[in-house]
Amino acid sequence: MTITQNLDAGPFSSWLREVRGSLAREDGVDVPCGGCTACCRSSLFIHIGPEESDTLARIPKELQFPAPGLPKGYVVLGYDADGQCPMFAEDRCSIYEYRPSTCRNFDCRVFSASGLGGADDEKSLIAQQAQRWEFTFSEQPDLDQYAAVRTAATFLRDHVDLFPPGFVPRNTTQLAVLAIKVYDVFYELNKQGSKTEGSLTDIDIAKLVMKAFEEFQNLRSQSGDTEIRSAMDLPK
Repeated sequence: MTITQNLDAGPFSSWLREVRGSLAREDGVDVPCGGCTACCRSSLFIHIGPEESDTLARIPKELQFPAPGLPKGYVVLGYDADGQCPMFAEDRCSIYEYRPSTCRNFDCRVFSASGLGGADDEKSLIAQQAQRWEFTFSEQPDLDQYAAVRTAATFLRDHVDLFPPGFVPRNTTQLAVLAIKVYDVFYELNKQGSKTEGSLTDIDIAKLVMKAFEEFQNLRSQSGDTEIRSAMDLPK
């Protein structure tokens, strides 16, 4: 059955502030999923860090596999023959209160925001869900920030060669998240408009993107939630 009813994603600026704050704090984001369990049934590998001891204690050892390219202790949780997370049972997450931080931070609205679709397979359950989200744009900053996120996603996707190997993710989800983290570079460029036209090369912009990413990542080490919330105040 095809789902056609749209879902209210809320005001864009409010959502952008919330999701950036969540990414900086790594404490999860409140997604109005309703009864949707698409991300639990879409053949996803879930990364789990060694610090997530409560989560790891509730997942059978035989389901934990070393995460490729990461230090010892980092693992991935795979999926079964039907593409479902093995911790998904009776149409719900069996360890919901202790679910991995990857799951806590997953917000399929990033696909609608970035214009990158819903997953690497456009026919996936997540893609179908992502297409249903509709943001509201009550003020000009909503539209400007929305345009900047989409410009960031397009630039990253089309200029992979300008960045160090591995900086731009191949995974659509991670690419959308990266665009959210560095959108402010393109917001400022769009705001300056003709003042910067022709004065910055693509290489210059790539350097600004890497600097913005480093600054965003450094927010995680700030002393408290107040500082992070202050840093998440969006430009007007």
